[in-house]
Amino acid sequence: MHLDPREELPVVVIGAGPVGLAAAAHLLERGLETLVLEAGESAGSAVSLWGHVRMFSPWQYNIDDAARRLLNATGWTAPADDALPTGAELVRDYVAPLAATAEISSRLHTGVRVLAVARDGADKTRSLGRERRGYRVRTLNTDGRVEDIRARAVIDCSGTFTTSNPLGASGMPAHGENDAAAFVAGPLPDVLGSDRARFAGKRTLVVGMGHSAANTLLQLLELGESEEGTSLTWAIRGGSTRRLTGGGADDELPARGLLGTRLQAAADAGEVSLIKHVSIEQLVAGSHSVRVVGSTRAGDLDFEVDVIVNATGFRPDLDMLREVRLDLDPIVESPTGLAALIDPNLHSCGTVSPHGEALLRHPDDGFYLAGMKSYGRAPTFLLATGYEQVRSVAAALAGDRASADLVQLNLPATGVCNTDMGETQGDGVAESCCGGTAQSPQPVALPTLASVGVGFATGVADGRSGDATPTGGSCG
Repeated sequence: MHLDPREELPVVVIGAGPVGLAAAAHLLERGLETLVLEAGESAGSAVSLWGHVRMFSPWQYNIDDAARRLLNATGWTAPADDALPTGAELVRDYVAPLAATAEISSRLHTGVRVLAVARDGADKTRSLGRERRGYRVRTLNTDGRVEDIRARAVIDCSGTFTTSNPLGASGMPAHGENDAAAFVAGPLPDVLGSDRARFAGKRTLVVGMGHSAANTLLQLLELGESEEGTSLTWAIRGGSTRRLTGGGADDELPARGLLGTRLQAAADAGEVSLIKHVSIEQLVAGSHSVRVVGSTRAGDLDFEVDVIVNATGFRPDLDMLREVRLDLDPIVESPTGLAALIDPNLHSCGTVSPHGEALLRHPDDGFYLAGMKSYGRAPTFLLATGYEQVRSVAAALAGDRASADLVQLNLPATGVCNTDMGETQGDGVAESCCGGTAQSPQPVALPTLASVGVGFATGVADGRSGDATPTGGSCG
């Protein structure tokens, strides 16, 4: 079998979301030929799935530097730094124009799903001469044609949005979960828009304790004000909502802090029925509703709803990478070097130490997970993190070790410093892991957000709920 010299092959980027396109911009700026493969019909397809949701990070955190340089050359006008875009606006005003630049559009292939990645001519077990081999990326086109593409290196920016965690409490689907799929909505349904009829006048169960869950709950509350019979139940696996609601005015992204403040007020007013320590064991699909069977610490759980919103977080699709030698953390399924910075069992300060290629590399050189997928099952990813990741990776692939290792990142803090906040001391004041006492959520001023919700991060902000007992953790 003939093998092309590795250095003559392009770098393949999987995924044409904001981070994937930023990777392409940095690679091209360094003179490295690249090919971007996108499963959707257009760039930013996954973002478009939550286009109705307003992000809580303003534009200043959402635009990559190399991408900005490409766009500026076209006469593009950047949005105001302090404005909060919706997902649809992120695509319309940034992702789509970036994909349309001459440099990227000629290298972007949409409707191409990656089925597998492997070293060219070597399965996972073969070591001899492995480092000299490039990669073979197997793809499926919309016309059903399977094609293999050879690559010098691969940066997987395919994200995790389409692979939700199951509703079952043990990481496995609850019994009957697959059969009840018709009653389960995605993590961010358009409650006040295209999905309104599905929720109006219905009983909804929202499972999860991330910002997507909060966003959906608040939209359902608004819907209930005008649609009689609309009711909602919020189920969390832990014993406290403080990780979500505790940031308040301490959150440096005001929209994110306000999200928790609004939800806490609704819970305090009894507008949301909150069930803690929930374990969903079985879903029994009926003709018009689904029965939810499980338990809490208070006893058995058995009730019916019309629709369930699965906001339990996401996990990476690793099946396509079975032939790549990966070094993944056994807990969060991120690159091992990155795991200690993002493991929600240890901390969730909303900030993460600067990191780049050195922490993202795997035993198979030239292969990287970047963006949301690099975080595995961890919930705190922001776009700015992904941009710095791919900048560093591009520098390393270009042989600029100094630039690859010089990583800098400026992320806003959440004001919540521990995954498991919410346990109180004797005086009823929650203790903050950052020292001192955690402040009660306070309202913050925000621009008018019209009818769109506030709360989906620039990446994944769902994840495991707080445990009943604080695990400690550090904000270091």
